[in-house]
Amino acid sequence: MPLITSDVYAADSGVVIPFIDGVPSLADFSGMSPASELARSMARIQNFVQREPDDGAPASQRTEVYLGYDEENLYSIFLAFDDEPEQIRSSLTSRENFDGDDTVQLTIDTFNNQISAYVFRVNPNGIQWDARWTESSSFRRSSFDTSLEAVWESEGQITDQGYMVRMTIPIRSLRFADTDEQVWRVQVTRMVERLGEESHWPAYSIDIDGRLNQAALLTGIKNVSPGNNSQIVPFVFAREREAINKRALGGPQFQTSTDYDVGIDAKFVFNDSMILDMTLNPDFSQVESDEPQVTINERFEVEFPERRPYFMENANFFATDTPLVFTRRIIDPEAGIRFTGRSGNIGFGAIITNDVAPGLNRSVGDPLKSKKANIGILRGFVDVREQDRIGFLVSDRELADGYNRVASFDTNFRPHANWSGQAQVTTTETLSYNGDRSTSGHQENVAINHTSRNISTHTHYVCTTENFYLSLGFLNRYRSPDTCGIHNRLGFNFFPESSNLNRISTTTFHIYLNDLDGNNIYNELQSGLDFAFDTTTLGGRYYTFTETLKPKDFPGLVSNRQFDYEYFSVNIENNTLDRLEADLTFRSGTALNMVPPVGYMPSVADTSRIEADLLWRPLNQLRVANTYFHTDLRTKEGSKIFSNEIIRSNWNYQFNKEWSLRFIAQYEETKAGQMTRLSNKKSLNFDILLRYVINPWSAFYAGYNTNESNFEIIEDEGQRELVATDYLKGDGDQIFVKFSYLFQR
Repeated sequence: MPLITSDVYAADSGVVIPFIDGVPSLADFSGMSPASELARSMARIQNFVQREPDDGAPASQRTEVYLGYDEENLYSIFLAFDDEPEQIRSSLTSRENFDGDDTVQLTIDTFNNQISAYVFRVNPNGIQWDARWTESSSFRRSSFDTSLEAVWESEGQITDQGYMVRMTIPIRSLRFADTDEQVWRVQVTRMVERLGEESHWPAYSIDIDGRLNQAALLTGIKNVSPGNNSQIVPFVFAREREAINKRALGGPQFQTSTDYDVGIDAKFVFNDSMILDMTLNPDFSQVESDEPQVTINERFEVEFPERRPYFMENANFFATDTPLVFTRRIIDPEAGIRFTGRSGNIGFGAIITNDVAPGLNRSVGDPLKSKKANIGILRGFVDVREQDRIGFLVSDRELADGYNRVASFDTNFRPHANWSGQAQVTTTETLSYNGDRSTSGHQENVAINHTSRNISTHTHYVCTTENFYLSLGFLNRYRSPDTCGIHNRLGFNFFPESSNLNRISTTTFHIYLNDLDGNNIYNELQSGLDFAFDTTTLGGRYYTFTETLKPKDFPGLVSNRQFDYEYFSVNIENNTLDRLEADLTFRSGTALNMVPPVGYMPSVADTSRIEADLLWRPLNQLRVANTYFHTDLRTKEGSKIFSNEIIRSNWNYQFNKEWSLRFIAQYEETKAGQMTRLSNKKSLNFDILLRYVINPWSAFYAGYNTNESNFEIIEDEGQRELVATDYLKGDGDQIFVKFSYLFQR
């Protein structure tokens, strides 16, 4: 079959957006119809098509979208008709926190490169959610990046015919080509939760690989520019904290400290798509807590998402299949400069910053005491065809007399409507901080994907040498050093007709990893079966593993040792009820005990795990998100190795669109048996946060956090030490306030 460009299978229809003389409001659409001359002058989109649950079928609920623009803003009005308006799901909640609500969405590819786009989503109450969508030929990376924090306006209104939503997106919040007439791509979306329905215009079919290549051309926008605008965001942060200082003279003791922090972030936009970000003492205080994850008995690092403002502009520019820039590695910079932008089909980005964290809390005489890491990152890429990209990335992290330098070449390609792929080659060179040891490594990374209505495949080859090291990146099991292997995924979809069952999916996933000497070190085979209904998904998985540990993997091993283990899991997700949404997973079988007592080797043990999430919306303004994890590991004879339990409850009450009060309680307990080096641990944390948010950059926070754990400080002959107890005791608390404000022109 000859290669074709994405234009062949892109949407045949397009939309011409008109210049309008006035600012549209929901009042212009009273009665759920264009009721004014201004409303009637806007371009209309209708005839949405389902993607889920019945791909290609007309949407069950009618939706009309009206578009227009002026010198300053892009306007969109959604009229979401509903046969049962009393069944509309919507809550008054904090920004980007309306999971389970009905929504409408506007997706705009402002460079018409069919690779990345802005996404603006609103629920019927007018609450916002925004993100960057990045197409990728990698199974892992094609997704929404919610680190985007754009400044825009929205409002919503529920009526007796459905609901209406207005979006006003400032031109200055967008980045696009510096041309007199813009050619963009647009996709509009509606999600009806009670029906499990996702519909789009134009049609976004599961039979074609890619999203933006199925979007429609949007033309008509002329002589607009975000201008050479600037954004200045100063912030102040103050905290009073009492915590245990484990390095205090004489042993651990409680100490009280008061911290004040003042800093400024600045953004300068010029030539429509060039962005200079500068920061002095950047705002890296994280007021939103990370979601809990099970980390006990995990051999490889767990990845947490980036939340800090400074790294958010064009963060997708630095994304590659192997994450070479995982910005949470930059812990405590003093200042930094970021420059990102596009010119034609060329994109580029650079980061220069430092990090004082490596030299903090070092003892006297430590050669790294007070040392700072200096960091430089350079990224460039060129879009050679629609949805085809070639790029490079280099980075350098210098610390004391050492460094870690990385150079990478990557490409993404989509030769056909159903096929895509990516390739990446990376080399690293590392010198230890005292300059006495130098190593180098490289990695090869190639993936090929096929997507169609009934069949999907993913084949991924990664080979990494032993001394491959990324001080700024993130490596999971499949990309770890001294690993070479391939993983394959094969999926089949079946769509029963005349049935409440929407889809039956089967999946087979196989991973085969060797070390570079050719020894098999990991083999995983996974088989799955899923059943999808309108508001319920049922699934089951069976896993078998063969894993080899080498002496370098575990202290005390004198030779390679192979382990075989297996388990099954079942999962159910349901959002049938308006006020409840549940997700439950149960796992049982065997697993590898990686935390045996000192002097013992890892062994295969019996395991079970429960993961449960329950979202409860008892009131329109109150959301209660509950999480429960329970992990149990036992010997083959039935003796406890350990159990770990995490219980978390997150309550958010929204007074209005700006004011909210959040309360989080989290309890974690580890019970240790004789066959583990773990110890009994308990912790109880309470977190209260009052928020006033005008936009993502103008906000006031006041919070209190307190923590308890099972400890006691024992004093003997003037020396203090921490000992474990069976009861909880306060080990620290803090109260803080934070204020930031956006000045923009």
